[in-house]
Amino acid sequence: MGETEEVKLLGTWYSPVVLRVKIALRLKSINYDYIEEDLFGSKSELLLKLNPVYKKVPVLIHNNKPVSESLNIVEYIDETWNSSGPSILPYHPYDRALARFWSAFVDDKWFPTLIAATVTKSEEAKAKGMKEVGEGLLLLEDAFVSMSKGKPFFGGEAVGFMDICLGSFLVFLKARERLKGEKFLDESKTPCICKWADEFLSNDTVKNVVPQIDKVTKFIGEFEAKTQSTASKS
Repeated sequence: MGETEEVKLLGTWYSPVVLRVKIALRLKSINYDYIEEDLFGSKSELLLKLNPVYKKVPVLIHNNKPVSESLNIVEYIDETWNSSGPSILPYHPYDRALARFWSAFVDDKWFPTLIAATVTKSEEAKAKGMKEVGEGLLLLEDAFVSMSKGKPFFGGEAVGFMDICLGSFLVFLKARERLKGEKFLDESKTPCICKWADEFLSNDTVKNVVPQIDKVTKFIGEFEAKTQSTASKS
């Protein structure tokens, strides 16, 4: 990275999608200034100015130019610093297409289903949602076997695009397990994904930026308690 380049990241410490950007920046050995946002209080003028459409984090600022949406930022980082560190996206166009397809599945279908299942008050809706989450994990198990080609990660020997996408939610899953006893990853059903999850979280690049599970568990518990208290008063 040239001396005149400036990189900043607007984020929140607990956000899985912000974690994606942190992992990508670390993979590429990019130094950056981190700015913590308060999404539940008063969002900064900088965030509102740089991401006026969604008003969300993460936002990467590269030489005063903002880039929004986590996977879009990861691709930007990979292309901008293509000579620094490993390639995040696969080299082959077909493999790139697969990585983008399954990452879209995770973001557009699987994770929204998971969130809906964890927040619903209907036991019937929760059971239906958790069933769909499990079915999605079975699909991801098959995708991992196909994409990894026997290697530790979706991206092969090293952490790649799909690893960053799905792996960013692992701390959330483990925090929910501790808080609510909800088991998402079952070795008897998805042994490859379970082994991959352990490999991902123990990877040197990842473990140095991932938030502590205990801290995230406490945050989720306090957030849900506050939300329930607010709802009961309305």
